[in-house]
Amino acid sequence: MLLRHIRYFLAVAEQGNFTRAAEVLHVSQPTLSQQIKQLEESLHAQLFDRSGRTVTLTDAGIAWKHYAERALQDLEAGTRAIHDAEDLQRGTLRLAMTPTFTSYLTAPVVGEFYRRYPGIRLKLCEMTLDKIEALLAQDHLDLGIAFEPVHSADITATPLFLETLNLMVGERHPLATRNGSLSLEEFARQPLVLLNGEFATRQFIDIFCQQMAIQPNVVVETNTISAIVEMVRFSQLATILPQAIARADRQLYPLSLERPITVRQAVLLQRKDAYRSAAVRAFTQLLGDYASGAGVSFPETADIPPPAPVR
Repeated sequence: MLLRHIRYFLAVAEQGNFTRAAEVLHVSQPTLSQQIKQLEESLHAQLFDRSGRTVTLTDAGIAWKHYAERALQDLEAGTRAIHDAEDLQRGTLRLAMTPTFTSYLTAPVVGEFYRRYPGIRLKLCEMTLDKIEALLAQDHLDLGIAFEPVHSADITATPLFLETLNLMVGERHPLATRNGSLSLEEFARQPLVLLNGEFATRQFIDIFCQQMAIQPNVVVETNTISAIVEMVRFSQLATILPQAIARADRQLYPLSLERPITVRQAVLLQRKDAYRSAAVRAFTQLLGDYASGAGVSFPETADIPPPAPVR
């Protein structure tokens, strides 16, 4: 059995079709079929049921798939370990964040990481918590930054900092110079531009409004933070975003509410027992330094170890 047998098997299992799997693997279909046949012969078991319109796993295939995925993850982790460098002159870091984090962590943390370690190739993606958890479990990511609660038992969540959400307006808004706190009734009358319901931030806001028994006046929904910020800057719309965004943008004016929006716990996500490369340890340390010095709460329970020598 060879490594390519494992890769070919998993591609066919994922695609449910030999033709599509061959295209993904950039091999011919006869070559792929021959390799799968060799694998089945070496295992003395039929892994795929080819009788239907789609190719499905047999009971033996279902049983073997779990071990094939784990074996491939371990082999890829071993490859990264071999190429990992203690001096951080080379390597790769695969990172994902939920959307609001990219608005205020990318420049100070990711930018500083590149300045310190320009030899590390950083792959940064923005996605939902569910997708981050799935890709971490599949070993397609090294780290994720999101909010509690985490749903997968395969993922560990290390507390980072407590994030506060603020009502924000632009300089053209009539409340831009408001000093006192807004009542919930005043808040409910404000036309809002918010992230849509797919995002954890919006879900958190909706829960807060339900708890306060108010109906927010949402007039615009979008899927990008940048669009929200631009609309608020140059209109009389208000929004709710992390306090850190208002601190970094002088064109946004935070407003206080008589019942402040509950803070939420930001966490650093990793697959349990995942290999921690030198790049992972360095980024984790840098993220911890930012959290402890950027004016946000940093719980004493946070377990962010400094980079350790690679052995």
